Amino acid sequence: MTDMINATINGVPVAVAPGTTILDAARKVHVKIPTLCKHPDLEATGACGICIVKVKNTGKMLRSCCTPLDEGMDILTETPEIVDVRRGVLELTLSRHPNECLTCLRNQNCELQALAADFGMAASELPNIVPDLPLDTSTRSIVLDPRKCILCGRCITVCQQHQNVWALSFLNRGFKTRIAAAGDIPLADSPCVRCGQCSAHCPTGAIVEYDETVVVWNKLQDPETYCVVQIAPAVRVAVGEAFGFPIGANLTGKIYASLRRMGFKAVFDTNFGADLTIMEEASEFKNRLLEGTGALPLITSCCPGWVDFMEKFHGDMIDHFSSCKSPHEMVGALSKTYYAEKMGVDPARIFVVSVMPCTAKKSEIIRSKEMSSSGYQDVDVSLTTREFARMIKQSGIDFVTIPEEQPDHMLGAYTGAGTIFGATGGVMEAALRTAHYYVTGHDAPRVDFEMTRGLEGVKEGKLNVAGKEIRVAVAHGLANVEQVIEKVRAAREAGEELPYHFIEVMACAGGCVGGGGQPYGATNELRTKRAAGLYQEDQAGLWRCSHHNPYIKELYAEFLGEIGGHKAHDLLHTGYQVLPEYKR
Repeated sequence: MTDMINATINGVPVAVAPGTTILDAARKVHVKIPTLCKHPDLEATGACGICIVKVKNTGKMLRSCCTPLDEGMDILTETPEIVDVRRGVLELTLSRHPNECLTCLRNQNCELQALAADFGMAASELPNIVPDLPLDTSTRSIVLDPRKCILCGRCITVCQQHQNVWALSFLNRGFKTRIAAAGDIPLADSPCVRCGQCSAHCPTGAIVEYDETVVVWNKLQDPETYCVVQIAPAVRVAVGEAFGFPIGANLTGKIYASLRRMGFKAVFDTNFGADLTIMEEASEFKNRLLEGTGALPLITSCCPGWVDFMEKFHGDMIDHFSSCKSPHEMVGALSKTYYAEKMGVDPARIFVVSVMPCTAKKSEIIRSKEMSSSGYQDVDVSLTTREFARMIKQSGIDFVTIPEEQPDHMLGAYTGAGTIFGATGGVMEAALRTAHYYVTGHDAPRVDFEMTRGLEGVKEGKLNVAGKEIRVAVAHGLANVEQVIEKVRAAREAGEELPYHFIEVMACAGGCVGGGGQPYGATNELRTKRAAGLYQEDQAGLWRCSHHNPYIKELYAEFLGEIGGHKAHDLLHTGYQVLPEYKR
């Protein structure tokens, strides 16, 4: 057994494993040390210096987030001297930060603002030296405001190390240091895949979602516009965090009710689109597996950040990609065709809003001509969960007490398989449930494929379907994708048997529950609780397999015709192209 490190923090004995930082050791004995640049997902950099502590017997000041606790250390964290040093660090940080809290999207949800309040920073004696730098709104998914950057480096770490995209970097040195797209070009011209993990990890308003709530409010007020809305699986277990609900609380019925109060004419559910995606994608997998109609492994295509990443970095994998659109795009196309026809509404008047956990969905809705398969842009605006929470608050709706309602079932009824799309491995599990049915003609004895669940970066598994071994992989967080793709590429180039038949990829850690547009503060503990809320709904659902959804069956019988047929292909499928990493 490894010897423990024994030390003292503020006179309290502590014993921790070797390598434990002073910060983590302090938390173990309920000592709070303020942090700003540190995030639980990321390696500590010690960039801000706010977590400074003192070693009593040597007098040394150390940054607790990145310094391991040593044997016999006597640490002080609360002396007037330390508080004064922290105040000085905070004052220097604020001297380079604009006083725009009232108009900032992070107002009352900003780590810098919270620390300033804790330290009573009502005024600063230092001159204000906020750099005069322009906003970068070029992606129309995320907004980069380098004036509000505190140079913590979180966004760079997550972009480079966790996502392997390398779109962001530090430019210049000293007082001129700033955050920008690599090469100092517009972010839209960089390798950025719009995943929004930079915004999810930013402690201030330096990187936020591209806000379109005003556009939606204006459309809701227009009597000539017929506004419809859909909500993604992961939204229902995250939006409650903005209103004090426990993490992972499933608030689907309250969301439906709130959207109707806002004035939407119809409330749909992207879970319906997830069920529809499975009908098409599982059929595509069966045809590739049994009839050789396309390359294996089949790779899922529901995540627009992953689609962008694949087109820029792994264009040789395009033949392996499922041609299915993402679920919200399918619902958008059907809103302006099937629903419009059934309800007698001019599709030109229909305005489709998607509430998504994702910033990349904002660019997906205009990514190619197939995103206008209805004859109009299929989804007009995609809002993040954060934007939706703000709209609820702006409307004055009492979200805590509002009675639950049902969706418009024509494009709103769904199965448990549709719900679990929001968690990493959920798309794979849902697809396997229906693929088993397509291959064998009957449901699997057990529809819970737990090998796809959990937060391990790459999950692999095997199952036997009609005497055939099916090998699958699930990867989340784009850096984890590399090892899966390289494994496939190496086998293909060597002429060996491929390691997998089916692969699911999600750009964000944890899948959509950890999406770039979700409420701030995502950690693995939080992602696990959000995912648990989805799996609970799956277990409790009336139907658990997409092919059991009676409204999906009705859709094919009345409108789409054959699964994977001509009409379904025109409305529900897309294509891909190799893109350059940098636009020139």
